[in-house]
Amino acid sequence: MRFVLSTIILFSFLFIQAQEDTYVSLSSPHASVKTFLDNLQPEHRNDSLAALPFKTSDRSLEVAKKSAVKFKRVLDGRGIFIYLDEIPKNSAYQDSVSSKNKYVLLDGYPNIFLLRAGDNKWYFSDSSIDKIEEMYQETFRFGTGELLNLLPKLGTKKTFGLYTYQYVTIFILALISALVYKIFAFFTERIFSRIVKRLNYQGEASEKYLWQIARPTSVFIIVLLLLLVTPALQLPITYSKYVNLILRVMVPLFGTVIVYRLVSITSVFLARMAQKTESTLDDQLVPLLRKTLKTFVIIIGTLLILDNLDVPILPLLTGLSIGGLAFALAAQDTIKNFFGSVMIFVDKPFQVGDWITSNDVDGTVEEVGFRSSRIRTFRNSVIYVPNSKLADNTIDNHGLRKYRRFYTQISITYDTPPEMIDVFVNGLRQIVEDHPKTWKDNYHVYFNEMSSSSLNIMFYIFFNVPTWGEELHCRHEILMSIMKLGNELGVNFAFPTQTLHIENLPGQPSLSPTYLSEKEAETKLQTFFKKE
Repeated sequence: MRFVLSTIILFSFLFIQAQEDTYVSLSSPHASVKTFLDNLQPEHRNDSLAALPFKTSDRSLEVAKKSAVKFKRVLDGRGIFIYLDEIPKNSAYQDSVSSKNKYVLLDGYPNIFLLRAGDNKWYFSDSSIDKIEEMYQETFRFGTGELLNLLPKLGTKKTFGLYTYQYVTIFILALISALVYKIFAFFTERIFSRIVKRLNYQGEASEKYLWQIARPTSVFIIVLLLLLVTPALQLPITYSKYVNLILRVMVPLFGTVIVYRLVSITSVFLARMAQKTESTLDDQLVPLLRKTLKTFVIIIGTLLILDNLDVPILPLLTGLSIGGLAFALAAQDTIKNFFGSVMIFVDKPFQVGDWITSNDVDGTVEEVGFRSSRIRTFRNSVIYVPNSKLADNTIDNHGLRKYRRFYTQISITYDTPPEMIDVFVNGLRQIVEDHPKTWKDNYHVYFNEMSSSSLNIMFYIFFNVPTWGEELHCRHEILMSIMKLGNELGVNFAFPTQTLHIENLPGQPSLSPTYLSEKEAETKLQTFFKKE
């Protein structure tokens, strides 16, 4: 009798315990989700009971079981929490938007929801089944889902929240990651080395940048590999959530590092190419382009990292746009200068090293920046001119001159005979022809003016020289040749003088000029033109 009583008590206890471990109810969204989750716990797993919220009249038990198991694997693999306390327990629950007996289970996944059927039970909808299958394929790519059927066979003992097979798999992944890192870094360095040798770029590009990209690229590949395999470990959901979060953040982080360093490598190559061109403005464009691209890469990388941290990007961008509008209004001059610099690089009105004149600015361009350009004046001072003013104003670019003009008046005295003037002018023309840096096709040397105290010869020539210093040197040579020619021919150079004539002095002949009669003057005129 005592034995029978003990047996009854034992079976009653086991029955009660089984009832506590096994929860089956579809009366509300909370009950259906709890039935699904509780019956897929490893301690008392029952796929048939867990599949009840998925088994409608249109679905077989086997299909429902596959959907339930796949959904649980997706939740564990992605580290998605389901808070049962937040799920409504009201059997007549209605969605506030559609006013239907509908409950969306996960934020961010509107296609996964439960519907109340005609028997007043809550089941997962057909769209939920399709979405679960889609999520499963996205989570377990390239057949990694098959590992779920193999790994648990390596051990079932649980230590510190993890099974033996999970520890073994983590150890294997660590070894594979280290091996992949070494192999990929090795081959990446060899590939970059060949590229550098083939492009004949040595030194700065290879030592400072190329080798630095191999390591983050290797880590990037390893992170992608871990993202692919980690869901198959089916870690505890707390571990899985943070492991997935860290790996998702590392992808854009190392991607940003790789692209950032690629910009540095590209800028080095562009700088080398810019040095080979005649233009000096592209030498300034390369640093500007490098800074702009790096800033852009950092901004995009930061947004991607925030997006993977589940930070809402749209409100952030909206706030930034509003703040950007206020900033643009406050810094409109800076923005004008920036677009001014863009127009300077597009139109190329001058280059670095050119001598330009624009309103009160007169000097040599040393640098073109985002906001302003640096001009070195002939007083050796530096002027910083906003690019918006340079883009709007007229620019006289002396640096683009192919020929540099030299114009002067050569003044000789009035007592120079006409024949000597012709000889002297011919000699001046010969000086122009003999000089190696003058433009032979365009020069003008003529007796041009009779001024108050001199006879003026126009001397108008061009030098084919690139710099102002060489122009001054050529001027010096030309002027020295003119002085030597004048001394050789006995031509006197005039300077402003005044002569005082006293027409009548007692006992002296009068200095007043005497003129021919009209008839004598007509005869002389006809004789002069007959000679001509």
